[in-house]
Amino acid sequence: MTATRLSAATSILSAIATSALLVGCSASVDVGTSTPKLSADKLATTVSEKLAATTGQPEPKITCPEDLTGKVGTTTRCTLTADDGSTLGVTVTVSSVKGEEINFDIKADETASPASN
Repeated sequence: MTATRLSAATSILSAIATSALLVGCSASVDVGTSTPKLSADKLATTVSEKLAATTGQPEPKITCPEDLTGKVGTTTRCTLTADDGSTLGVTVTVSSVKGEEINFDIKADETASPASN
């Protein structure tokens, strides 16, 4: 059963790494200041939904360490964690900002890191 779980997690990470090398996405945010920001939680949810839609796989667990500031060129690194604990880095880069809408690209790393024991 462990081998099946490991194989499934590896397949999901491989699908994301090969299929989601560059995905465009956008999200609307609340603007409390002159520069819009997308909360880390909303960013993680949006990235997860977009990767699932792109790869045809279930929504992966994504965590993002910080809010995304709506300024072109701003980047943040999120982490995709598979069921077996292995991880895949995901870079999010702001491509444009239109009012309250932040458009960003998602690029998954090519290789996953194994689970730490």
